[in-house]
Amino acid sequence: MIKIIFMGTPAFSVPILEALIDSEYQVVAVVTQPDRPVGRKRVLQASPVKAAALEHGLPIFQPEKISGSSEMDALIALEPDLIVTAAFGQFLPQKLLSVPKYGAINVHASLLPKYRGGAPVHYALMKGEKETGVSIMYMEKKMDAGDIIAQKSLEISRDDDVGTLFDRLSALGKDLLMETLPKLLAGDITPVKQNEAEVTFSPNIKREEEEVDWTKTATEVDYQVRGMRPWPVAYTVAEGKRLKLWDVTPTEEKTTASPGTIIRIEKEALYLACGNQTVVKINEVQPAGRSKMTIMAFLTGVGSQLKVGEKVGSNGK
Repeated sequence: MIKIIFMGTPAFSVPILEALIDSEYQVVAVVTQPDRPVGRKRVLQASPVKAAALEHGLPIFQPEKISGSSEMDALIALEPDLIVTAAFGQFLPQKLLSVPKYGAINVHASLLPKYRGGAPVHYALMKGEKETGVSIMYMEKKMDAGDIIAQKSLEISRDDDVGTLFDRLSALGKDLLMETLPKLLAGDITPVKQNEAEVTFSPNIKREEEEVDWTKTATEVDYQVRGMRPWPVAYTVAEGKRLKLWDVTPTEEKTTASPGTIIRIEKEALYLACGNQTVVKINEVQPAGRSKMTIMAFLTGVGSQLKVGEKVGSNGK
């Protein structure tokens, strides 16, 4: 029986792990990130992959850094035939990559060579891509740069956000992996080198990138809001307080007002000026310290002091 070590961390990885568990292959170990403090009370929380591994009684390894660790020595001693990773979150040292007979492969949520890095789903949405997909490639020390062994695309819909796209890509990745493994193990795949001239990157989102830049067009603001929903969530600053933006709609309206200006307030709508004379309608928000709410609830409550002509945003955004 083929022995597999699986490495992954977020919910995206779980269906892929469970497909391997339910297959004819043997998952001999699961590697995931250490438990992390979550929330205001900083309570330690296991990763979704760890929770799934516990349910199936699988051996779990959680090195803070896998390179040079005792955990890596233990993994090597398992003599795996294959390593499969999916959003693990750490580089693997060459010493470990060279152990499996069939190598180490990664299930990555983009159409490589586009969007190498830790936030490919966020970037595909924020850049307004019409399609994305999943790539399975051999792992090497350079990030997401290995030869591609399988790839499949899907269309991005107007309703997609990070949450829905993660779910769709996870299912696609699971199916593609299970289709690919028999061919890989039989030696029936010819890997394809990535075109370095077409490489783009998707580094993890920085906190300063979460604030909306109102000089962007209304469509680009919509891309950003959907590209950060449900995490980390885009925001602006209104009356000195952070206001998270959960849902917006680009309009056909034009305005001469400067970006970030409130141009109209209706009972169930708030309209803001964006770049290139475009206008966006704000539908759902979350004021600081409060729950998500409709714009009508906001405008009749904590946002009732907002006035037409006022500007939102900070630091020139």
